[in-house]
Order: sequence, then C-alpha cells, then structure tokens
Amino acid sequence: MARTAQSIRVLLADDHRMMREGIRVLLERQRDIQVIGEASDGREAVRLAVQLHPDVVVMDVSMPMLNGIEATRHIRRDCPDVRVLVLTVHESEEYVARLLAAGANGYIVKKAAAEELSNAIRVVFSGEAFLYPTIAKVVIEDYVRRLREGRGFQVTEILTDREREVLQLIAEGYTSREIADILHLSVKTVQNHRSKIMGKLDLHDRGDLIKYAIQQGIIHL
Repeated sequence: MARTAQSIRVLLADDHRMMREGIRVLLERQRDIQVIGEASDGREAVRLAVQLHPDVVVMDVSMPMLNGIEATRHIRRDCPDVRVLVLTVHESEEYVARLLAAGANGYIVKKAAAEELSNAIRVVFSGEAFLYPTIAKVVIEDYVRRLREGRGFQVTEILTDREREVLQLIAEGYTSREIADILHLSVKTVQNHRSKIMGKLDLHDRGDLIKYAIQQGIIHL
C-alpha cells in the first residue's frame, strides 16, 4: 500500500515473533503508518530507537534483557522526541504508574481492536496522551485513593537505573562476566552493583533477588 508523505514511522518491540508479525500486518494496512523496525528484547528496542529514531515505539512490558519499563525510561531519556505507546496484557495500577513515571506517552491493552491501536498511535504521535478506557479507570481510581490517603501520585524507586538493569540480568540467570559484557562494564563494577542492590533491598542471595524481581514485575515467569 502506498504511503503518504506524513506516514507515522513505528518501531515494534515485543519478544513474541508471532505477535510482532500480527501487529505489523494490522498496521501496514493503514495508509498513514509505516513499520520501520522490530525488536525482540528491551535492549534491542533502545538501540533501534536511537538508530532509527521512529516517531512512535509500540512497546511490550514483559521482555528479556531489559523490560519494557526500563526500555521506555532509556528511550525517553536518550530520544525525548520519540513517543512510546505501551501495548501489554497488564492492567494493574502498579504497571500503569511505573510506566507513566518512566515516560510512556500512552497505554493500551492487547485485547483492544486493531482500529484502537492505530488510533492510539496517531494520538501519541500528535503529542497527546492516550489511555485505554480500562487503564484510565485504574489511573483515576488510584489517584483518588492516594488523595484520600494524603499521598501524592508518584513512584518511589529505591534502585538506580543501572541497578535495575543489573538486577534483571541477574534474575534472568546471567553471570557477572556475562552482565559485564552486555553492559560494557568491568566484572568488579557489576559485583559492586550487586552488593549495593542486596544492601538496599536487604536481600541475601540470588534466590531472594529473583523473588524480588518477580514480585516487582521486573521479570515474568
């Protein structure tokens, strides 16, 4: 299908190949949307966002190497003009709050219709925020509850960005040497990060780190 001069350039980030292919087929039917790349993990998503500079990244949450929350944080930091639309099965307030705090411009669930996804892409591309109706309801209810409890709507992160990266890789089973190679750090630096993570979280072994990572949605079983 011929593209218009104003085609919205989209990068797809999802670790399931069939899901990416399905989304690509749906989006390629739109005259004003062009899929320019695909990423199968969070690190690749960040790298391609910097390399290709798409207008919109359609981002899954549950991805290896670097989860969608951290990938969103990196992309919004390194490419502030690139919009991130989260496409996920998760609808809990925890995920919504963390992704919005990371800089996501929109949030839509995978059960949405193809037309809704295309519209969401157009909305975030135009500079507006998009929240799928069920997600908007979660955000409003959580906001109201926090006001009643005298709390602000904010997410407090104990760990630094780098520490969260190291934590995910540890929980996914990578050794200190492998993590050092992935992050371009020394083994000693990785070990220092690990020690700081365990100290901040009051955890004592790798098993505790894995349990914490699962509880916080950093990795998924």
